[in-house]
Amino acid sequence: MVATLSPMFAAYVWHWWIGVVLSVVGVLTVVAMGAGYLKQVSATRFPGKRQQRGHSEG
Repeated sequence: MVATLSPMFAAYVWHWWIGVVLSVVGVLTVVAMGAGYLKQVSATRFPGKRQQRGHSEG
């Protein structure tokens, strides 16, 4: 019985760390997508000097 508890405990710890890693990756993915969206929206709303240089407004 002791021989089966050790692998079960190792599996529990391994699954716990996989869960932590996947959760962190998921949160970072959502944050990166939100930041990319805001960057894209603000780039179209407030164009910088690079975009304004080629356009004539008159």
